[in-house]
Amino acid sequence: MAAGAPRVFVSHLSGVAVFDPNGDQVGRVRDVVVMLRVGGRPPRVLGLVVEVVSRRRIFLPMTRVTGVESGQVITTGVVNMRRFEQRQTETLVLGELLDRRVRLVAPPSGGSPEAGQDGAEAGEEVTVLDVAMTQLPVRRDWEIDKVFVRRGKPGALRRKGTTLTVDWSAVTGFRLAEDGQGAENLVATFEQLRPADLANVLHHLSPKRRGEVAAALDDDRLADVLEELPDDDQVEILSKLKEERAADVLEAMDPDDAADLLAELPKDEQERLLALMQPQDAAGVRRLLSYEERTAGGLMTTEPIILRPDATVADALARIRNPDLSPALAAQVYVCRPPDDTPTGKYLGLVHFQRLLRDPPFTLLGSIVDTDLQPLPPDTALPALTSFLATYNLISAPVVNANGSLLGAVTVDDVLDHLLPEDWRETDLHGAVGAHAHHLTGADDGT
Repeated sequence: MAAGAPRVFVSHLSGVAVFDPNGDQVGRVRDVVVMLRVGGRPPRVLGLVVEVVSRRRIFLPMTRVTGVESGQVITTGVVNMRRFEQRQTETLVLGELLDRRVRLVAPPSGGSPEAGQDGAEAGEEVTVLDVAMTQLPVRRDWEIDKVFVRRGKPGALRRKGTTLTVDWSAVTGFRLAEDGQGAENLVATFEQLRPADLANVLHHLSPKRRGEVAAALDDDRLADVLEELPDDDQVEILSKLKEERAADVLEAMDPDDAADLLAELPKDEQERLLALMQPQDAAGVRRLLSYEERTAGGLMTTEPIILRPDATVADALARIRNPDLSPALAAQVYVCRPPDDTPTGKYLGLVHFQRLLRDPPFTLLGSIVDTDLQPLPPDTALPALTSFLATYNLISAPVVNANGSLLGAVTVDDVLDHLLPEDWRETDLHGAVGAHAHHLTGADDGT
């Protein structure tokens, strides 16, 4: 390789913005596509998997990449918007190569300052942490030339251990099946992704790899991701977890999402998981399962912000500052007599967050509660519920039973979830793509 030729570690490309020559963002890098070659020759980099604004994944050939620098990828601007379909001869670097257990076939040399230390020997098994690609000096082609590995047993991601950077030809084992490969480094690569984006990553992995990544996520992170996945992916992932862990993840999910997922399972499996959940969490989910799916009761969450009338504006503002709350749930607080958990005591009304911003912190909620808006009964059908939210410009609404107790709140995101086609999480938003079509046209997709 000529002096000064660019080298990029692939994990650093994950999530990097892709721009056209005019400075308009095309999308973000989600993976790198390579073709493995025989005889220890470095793999050729074919292109990038780029997620565009509609969350469609397209293929960007490296021949269309004019620069990889300063945390961004620059393209020629001529991009085919056809969905990326992986071919049998293609390998995804982030999705398939990271975390592999491979063997050294030659003494480490020519890499990082650590290379060659601690007596690393040919035949020793190591874990792949990253790979680097470099641009060839004559042509615009790229290839994988370096492998960053860690010595020692798998599963020690953050434990002290020797790391080495070796030539691609110094390791063997990339053509082995995925059996026994971990997912910790892949998870670390995607840790900054929003749950919806990570869900999209999981959806495009193989079922085996998807299960490995799910197993490596902590309960809260996996719960957030499951809420963003299509039903069949949710069921597949949950079925691969041990029942005790599946119950823990269901507890971490929003009750309405947990109920929707459990509703997709056979009745006996539902009951086993509910029995393993904490009684209070299971009780809320059981109540939701008792309502028809496309009603206010079936769509509501049982954990809105509930305060007593003697609570102050300061108390309410402290509650809505919780970063774990969705914007819809943080938009208003519900004022009720005790008990404070759903179903509550008598529902008195609600206070919008804008009203909280206008009144002094010491103001009692009971003195500013909005009682004009009639709550919804749990059997309110989806069309009536949609009209209610639209008529009063609301993003959430209270659900109250015949005894006047607050059962929960319906948020606009859950309503939209049921208004959109069932496969909307797997369908491209063609309208959003169209906004970029004037500079994202062409026929060379390389796939």
